[in-house]
Amino acid sequence: MTIRKRRTLWKSLWRGLWWLWLGWMGCVSLGAEEIRVMSFNLWHGGDAGRQPLSQTAAVIRAARADVVGLQETHGYEKNGVRPDHGRKLAELLGWNYLDQGERTGILTRFVILTNTPNRWGVSLRLDSGRTAWMFNAHLMHAPYQPYQLLSIPYANAPFIKTAAEAVAEAKKARGDQVERLLTDLRPALASGLPVFLTGDFNEPSHLDWTARAAAAGVCPVAVEYPSTRAVVNAGMRDAFRTVFPDEVKYPGRTWTPITRLDDPKDRHDRIDFVFVGGPKVAVKSCQVVGEAKEFADIVVTPYPSDHRAVVATVELPTQ
Repeated sequence: MTIRKRRTLWKSLWRGLWWLWLGWMGCVSLGAEEIRVMSFNLWHGGDAGRQPLSQTAAVIRAARADVVGLQETHGYEKNGVRPDHGRKLAELLGWNYLDQGERTGILTRFVILTNTPNRWGVSLRLDSGRTAWMFNAHLMHAPYQPYQLLSIPYANAPFIKTAAEAVAEAKKARGDQVERLLTDLRPALASGLPVFLTGDFNEPSHLDWTARAAAAGVCPVAVEYPSTRAVVNAGMRDAFRTVFPDEVKYPGRTWTPITRLDDPKDRHDRIDFVFVGGPKVAVKSCQVVGEAKEFADIVVTPYPSDHRAVVATVELPTQ
C-alpha cells in the first residue's frame, strides 16, 4: 500500500469516527442533577465571631454546599486594609471565587464561566456540563423595619406604627438595590436556564409577616415586605417556603443566634434566603445551619456568625 493510499484510508477512518461522534452527541441527554445552594453571612469575614477562618469553612463543609453566596466577606482592618476572607475561603476549600464588590462574593466548586454586567451574578458550568446562573445580594441593613415597628433603637431610624410605613421605609432603604439586582437577574430568567439567588436581605419576607402570622402572634403586624415580593414577582421561588409553606409552624429564623428569642431589645426573623428559578427546577429540601438543634437542622459548634445560614437542595430536570 502506497503512502498516499494509507493517508486516504486514515482520513476516511477519521471522517467516519467524526460523524459517529456527532451522531452520539446528538443523542446525549442530561439526567436529573442535584446541587446544594447556600446563603451565608460571614459576620465581618468571620472575625467578629472570634473563630479561625477554618471554622467558617467547617460550616460550608457541614452544609455540603456546592455554591455559596457570601455576605460580609471582609475581615477586620489590618494595616489600613480589610482582607477579603471570601477569597481566603476559596483557597482553603480549593474552590473558585468571584469578588462581587461591596463585601459580597460567590464561592463555588463549579467552574465560573462569566459574570453579569454589574456582577450581581455568574454563570456556572455544573458537573453534567450544563449551565446555571447564580446571583447573590446583601441589601442595606438600615433602617430595619422590625426594629422601627417595635421601637427598638437602631441606626437613628425613626419609629413607625403601620404596615404602610414599613413598606415605604423598606422601599426607601433597599428599593434601588433591588431594581439594580433585577436588571441583571431578568435576562438570566429569560434564558430558560436554572437560576439561583442567595442573600442577606436585611428585611423579612412578605411570606412570613402575613395576616395569619400576625393573628398567631408570630409577628406584630402583617407587612407586604417589598424586596422579597419583587423577587418573587420576577419569577423566583423562596426555597424555604416552598418546602415549609406554614409560616406559623416553621418561622425559619436566621437572625440571630447571638441573642435570646425573648430578648426585648431584639427581634428574630428570617432575613437570609435562597431563591430558585427556571423551568422544572425542583426544591428537594431546605435546611437552616446554625448553633443549636432548637433553631437549626445542621448544627456546627462553635458557630462563627451572627446569621444562621440557609442551604437548599435543588434538582435540575432531565434535559
